[in-house]
Amino acid sequence: MSELAELVPPGPTEAEDSAKRRQIIDGARSVFLSRGFDAASMGDIAKAAGVSKGTLYVYFKDKDELFAAIVRGECAMQAEGVFDFDLGDHDVDSVLLRHGKAFVRAIADSGRLSSFRTVIAVAERMPDLGRKVYETGPAVGIAKLAAYLRAQVEAGILTIEDSEVAAAQFIESCHATILKPMLFNFAPPPTPERVDHVVGMAVRAFLAAYRK
Repeated sequence: MSELAELVPPGPTEAEDSAKRRQIIDGARSVFLSRGFDAASMGDIAKAAGVSKGTLYVYFKDKDELFAAIVRGECAMQAEGVFDFDLGDHDVDSVLLRHGKAFVRAIADSGRLSSFRTVIAVAERMPDLGRKVYETGPAVGIAKLAAYLRAQVEAGILTIEDSEVAAAQFIESCHATILKPMLFNFAPPPTPERVDHVVGMAVRAFLAAYRK
């Protein structure tokens, strides 16, 4: 399984964006989410995607590579602008509130959450894939927020001993009472009002601790 470290390239090429490839990925996603990684077969995926097995193997050499391609798409949260910060924007209250809400809306997406469940289920057996998911998802968000916080410390607005820890604290508090209940199918996606409430509390608590 060590080859999986190479299966999630940094970005799609023009060929990867082809309609046929998208069709296969969409079909595979439905099979993985309904049956799990181990129970899914390439034959099942070809049928769900509406292509022949021969066509399927033209685009993906095996199930691992196909699954990695799906994961790559689900971990592109940072490309959606969720963690794109303007280091020169010193209105920390508004910045954290805006990005916190965007982050919670992104992780509360049922399709993305289902994919994460599947990754978690195979992470022990496929550690390279689990590592890649973390590196291209949560780690990126923490690093970008930490960079923004350090800029605000340098500007004299915040006082933070460890910006990486503070960034992780804020991210965790934004999805408190939201992510885990959804992850275990205990609760439905949050309402906009719930997101506003939870993220608002996270911002107020963060600034109470770190505002200079």
